[in-house]
Amino acid sequence: MRRGGDGRRKVRIGLSLVGVLLLVLALAQVALPRIAASRVSSRLGRYGSVDSVSVSAWPAVELLWGSVDSVRVRVRRLALSPAQAARLLWEARGAARLDVTAESVQVGSLRLSDARLRKRGSGLSAEARTSEADVRAALPEGFAVKLLASGHGQVRVRASGGLFGVGASVDAMALGREGRLIAHPVGPSLEGLQLTLFSDPHVYVEGVGASVQQGVASSYRLSMSASLR
Repeated sequence: MRRGGDGRRKVRIGLSLVGVLLLVLALAQVALPRIAASRVSSRLGRYGSVDSVSVSAWPAVELLWGSVDSVRVRVRRLALSPAQAARLLWEARGAARLDVTAESVQVGSLRLSDARLRKRGSGLSAEARTSEADVRAALPEGFAVKLLASGHGQVRVRASGGLFGVGASVDAMALGREGRLIAHPVGPSLEGLQLTLFSDPHVYVEGVGASVQQGVASSYRLSMSASLR
């Protein structure tokens, strides 16, 4: 009789432990994504105003090891340096999917609007709108650029005002090279001149693009593709 009673008691204890474990997992599935979303909101809030953050992970305990299925962020405005932006992207490397939308973003001296960032695995793509006035404000006084063409991950502009040490206007290309965003003048005697616009060991720039924004006067749509390394 004792053996039968001991066996039933062990079964009850085992079922109780399973029930407790399932309850803990259920609570973690609800609580952990909210905690993670709060941390993301707090982190981004240092640089501006965040409207909403949602985090999804299954099972949620993956969050304890830095793995996330998806993160969605809506931002009203951000102001940060290129280095700070790269650092935030690297911190999000554990997210399989990341979607960020922002009404206004100030990256260094350049103001952008209607910005969108997508991350799928290690691949990044971003696009945003900017105006001629914002481009002029981001350049040193007396400097100017005019969009000529864009394609195959490169943007061709006409630069003037002493860029690259050349006093007259000169055509220049902006492109990704060995993971850096660089610009260089076009011409047999000028190809050796090069200006690094952005460089980070974790963000490998693959290409850039630019186009005139249809229906919006003096406005451009900028894009960039990159990957986390």
